[in-house]
Amino acid sequence: MKKTGRIFIIALVIMCFALLSCKKSPTSDPAPPQPDPDPTITDTDTVSPTPGSDDPSPSTPDSPDANADMVALNIELPIAAFKGTPIPILVDNLEPPLGHDREPFLAPKGTVLISRNKTVLSEDPIFGELSLVTDGDKEAADGCFVYLGPLKQEIVIDLEAMHEIYAIIVWHNHQKAFVYFDVIAQIGEDLDFVKSTIVFNNDIDNSSQMGVGTDKHYIETAEGKLIDCKGVRGRYVKMVSRGNNANDLNHYTEVEVWGKPVE
Repeated sequence: MKKTGRIFIIALVIMCFALLSCKKSPTSDPAPPQPDPDPTITDTDTVSPTPGSDDPSPSTPDSPDANADMVALNIELPIAAFKGTPIPILVDNLEPPLGHDREPFLAPKGTVLISRNKTVLSEDPIFGELSLVTDGDKEAADGCFVYLGPLKQEIVIDLEAMHEIYAIIVWHNHQKAFVYFDVIAQIGEDLDFVKSTIVFNNDIDNSSQMGVGTDKHYIETAEGKLIDCKGVRGRYVKMVSRGNNANDLNHYTEVEVWGKPVE
């Protein structure tokens, strides 16, 4: 009897251990707690994909090409009379040489050369004809440029009608690396320039009495000086200068005006 009782007790203990093991071993891991939803995102909001993900970006209309209606001006350049700057030029407010060819200049479609063979007005030159200024010959050779007197001198080109002007290119004497002073370009609707706009001015001390300029002096080269006129309207173009770093004389080889008629 005692032996039978012991066997019964041992069997009961084994059954208790088995039951406890089943209660302590869950069939699956509990799910991790979920974060609270972001109160700033509603059902209608769209969340941008993470950069680098495979989700496509929202499509946006193409931005208009700012240069779609612009073309490069076909500016013909003369042969260079020299390369580089042969001697140091001691002139205040002098822009450094570009060091490479000028970038093409873009202007609206329909912009053309409008100054070729137009009338040039000025005081009587010392040497040469005023017609040389708009005859198309830009070479750095004697006989290709007109000599004007000393100190402040000016020329006026009559375009014969109102135009939107986008560029003025001026060649003084580019046989050597000259620097001309008080270079001023003015566009006027009338011959007296009552209604006018100054589009370039490097007169740093107002010695020509047309206002103090903020543009820089520059060295004459075969490329000429290109002045961006941004479509200013006018019929007359005035060019002013006041001698150069070699002497008090003023010279013009060519002035080109590029624009289109006012519609």
